[in-house]
Amino acid sequence: MTLKTPNFTGWRAVVLSEADGNTDRLRRQLGLLGVSVAVQWTPLSAADLPDLVLIDADRGWDELLPFSDAAPACPVVALLGSEAPGRIAWALRHGAGAIIPKPVSAATVYPALVLAVSLHEERLEARRRIAHLEERLKLRPLVFAAVKRLAAERHIDEERAYAILRDCAMRRRLPIEQLAAFFLGGSESLREVG
Repeated sequence: MTLKTPNFTGWRAVVLSEADGNTDRLRRQLGLLGVSVAVQWTPLSAADLPDLVLIDADRGWDELLPFSDAAPACPVVALLGSEAPGRIAWALRHGAGAIIPKPVSAATVYPALVLAVSLHEERLEARRRIAHLEERLKLRPLVFAAVKRLAAERHIDEERAYAILRDCAMRRRLPIEQLAAFFLGGSESLREVG
């Protein structure tokens, strides 16, 4: 995965915190980056998610975010003034990809945003890859059945049958699971081999 530094111009951010000096500094710094900012201390709606969430992890509670279990729907940055392990664990459990220490310093905002966005993109990519692999794993019984049938039809061992199926799939640039389904469905006879 190629990571590039994001341009935040036009992004929408919600700061889940009570208004104070930290939120003022955040609003100012985010504005300089081209981010429109809303500050609220009420739960975030799942229907209207922003591009980025910054949350006061010192005082936050579970219902503030419409997601948890480190599977955030958008990048999350925690605002943290304490070193309490429970508060750090809470931030991580809610998907924080970066921490901005309190009191907020202008120099900490941009790097935290970049880290949170990069980590969020990596998480999304990992979830996509896992879903793809799980789907292929579900289809493995098709491959096994196709190998068994091909071995029986051609009077060859299963290792050779699998090699034939694999080679045909590679030649046709199809996933082996798809070729196995075609073969078992009768729409493919694998004529080009043996």
